[in-house]
Amino acid sequence: MLASYVYRPPIIEGRPISLPIPTRRRSITTYDHLGLGEIVERVTRGKIARDHLCHEDPMFTRGQCLFGQCGAAQSHLRNMGVGAGDVFLFFGLFADEQSGERHHRIFGYLRVDDVISPSTGELGELDRPHPHTLGEWNENNTIYRGAGEVARKDHETLRLTQPGGPLRHWAVPDWLRAAGLSFHGKPERWLADNRLEVVARGQEFVADIGDDAAARDWLDQTLETIRL
Repeated sequence: MLASYVYRPPIIEGRPISLPIPTRRRSITTYDHLGLGEIVERVTRGKIARDHLCHEDPMFTRGQCLFGQCGAAQSHLRNMGVGAGDVFLFFGLFADEQSGERHHRIFGYLRVDDVISPSTGELGELDRPHPHTLGEWNENNTIYRGAGEVARKDHETLRLTQPGGPLRHWAVPDWLRAAGLSFHGKPERWLADNRLEVVARGQEFVADIGDDAAARDWLDQTLETIRL
């Protein structure tokens, strides 16, 4: 899973709008290029202009997703054995359309087909360059590529924060406690009623579900909901 958003992306007419983080380097893509110029200016009250460069990662294009990682984050994924056949569920911080309540929710997925080193691998034709192909990166710079989509509706089942909060108390499926989640080894984080107090910092949390039928059913249902 991934969380990489500084400002609260909005939910507009029932659709969660994920906003890439702003950047000043290793990008030639602006918010306007992505059709997000007016939204980012409104959400940030003009602190970020529509022509500001952004870090479009994960990148969703032509029915696929490309997700770049490097440094400690990529080392963690490599050490956890993440690769072809695995699934990323991307989450972010959103604001409820009516109340403005902040909450975490899943907004997209990537089912990994290839793990590519941008310095040597071929990404094929893209609408825009992926940021991890521009400029200098760590030696372990990596792009995960495969089928992926973003959610078109703010389905309640994609919400992570428990109703009423607090923000970092997530409602999680009952199989997750047994499967475990990286960075969440302390027993006191696993609360009653299938709730989890997530760590304050972190980009990727990995769960090895193996052949667990309940976990795989949950994953299939989650991907189907995203595609609705």
